[in-house]
Amino acid sequence: TLLHCTWINMGFGDLTSDAGLAALDAFLLAHSYIEGYTPSKADSVVFAALKSAPAAKYKNVTRWYRHIASYNAENFSFPGAAQSLDSYGPAGAAAAAAAAPAAAPAAEEDDDIDLFGDDDEDDQEKEKLKQQRLAEYEAKKAKKAAKGDVLIAKSNIILDVKPWDDETDMVKLEEAVRAIEADGLLWGASKLVAVGYGIKKLQICCVVEDDKVGTDFLEEHITAIEDYVQSMDIVAFNKI
Repeated sequence: TLLHCTWINMGFGDLTSDAGLAALDAFLLAHSYIEGYTPSKADSVVFAALKSAPAAKYKNVTRWYRHIASYNAENFSFPGAAQSLDSYGPAGAAAAAAAAPAAAPAAEEDDDIDLFGDDDEDDQEKEKLKQQRLAEYEAKKAKKAAKGDVLIAKSNIILDVKPWDDETDMVKLEEAVRAIEADGLLWGASKLVAVGYGIKKLQICCVVEDDKVGTDFLEEHITAIEDYVQSMDIVAFNKI
């Protein structure tokens, strides 16, 4: 059964703040990209708004940030038309950000009220929402497990593996890539794509179990094939 969800875009809030990063982290828990199933200008806009790499505690944002950064942030050529930052994301983030300043005057009326309590409450609400989503996911997984159908989070990844030059043996290169083995990694179809000047790159698909194999693992092991591989890029990253 496919679940179709409609998000009302109202922004993530200030992505240099903990509240904004928490909202983005909760959103990316169930999404590979800001919009759709492939990188777009929406990812470029949100990426630029972060200013720098997020703290490690925001695991979903960190995963997404590293993936988008692999495309070379200075030369994004993603499809789509860029919009303002507040055009992207779930409804709750912008509403929470707007609610915090509005609550400040009430704090001034009573000296016994913690002037910083509103931010804490916002963070608590976001954390509550995140935990609720995690609980729903765990319940769904437990239900499938009870039926003997264990839910395993997987992703389909398409990679571009570039050789040093036109004299690189592409058969040997592909053999070396496919020789990389790991629990939760399954190599799929591949093809050679012309780059120019007689050079071809290897485009290869793989399916990974998210809890076992990540893009960092793939990049580390593929670029270690120094005799054949110049670099590796992620073309597409979609959850299954």
